[in-house]
Amino acid sequence: MTKKTKEKIAKIDIGIDKDSRKAIADGLSRLLADEYTLYLKTHNFHWNVTGPMFNTLHLMFETHYNEAALAVDAVAERIRALGFPAPGTYKQYVTLSSIGETEGVPEAMEMVRLLVKGHEACAKTARSVFPMADVANDEPTADLLTQRLQVHEKTAWMLRSLLE
Repeated sequence: MTKKTKEKIAKIDIGIDKDSRKAIADGLSRLLADEYTLYLKTHNFHWNVTGPMFNTLHLMFETHYNEAALAVDAVAERIRALGFPAPGTYKQYVTLSSIGETEGVPEAMEMVRLLVKGHEACAKTARSVFPMADVANDEPTADLLTQRLQVHEKTAWMLRSLLE
């Protein structure tokens, strides 16, 4: 970290100490990587889904990736509000994300299974940041995490229902 970056971080006085802000930002960076990886996977599946459920899945995936596009922005902006740079490269996302890439083009129901796992992974990552936000009384981050959990748990449930 450069001296100039350290000086900028030191000037932030929002009632959360620098070490707590850093820990929260690091956790949110992992969430951002998961969110972006899931966004990319969902968009890929939207483009490449085929089969009898094409129209249903194509439209559902579009709804999901549009929501995800807004989510990555909200998570990145929270990291910035805490005073740290948001990761924004594929190299960083590969290192930070708990969601792996999918090789080739899976069948439609395998896409659904992979997206369920992706939403569950995002939920677990979001949940892992809660203790840090709670200890620091970081309500804006807690609110963001709650919103992300609601979306990911509901979406995983809806996708899981397609597999029954």
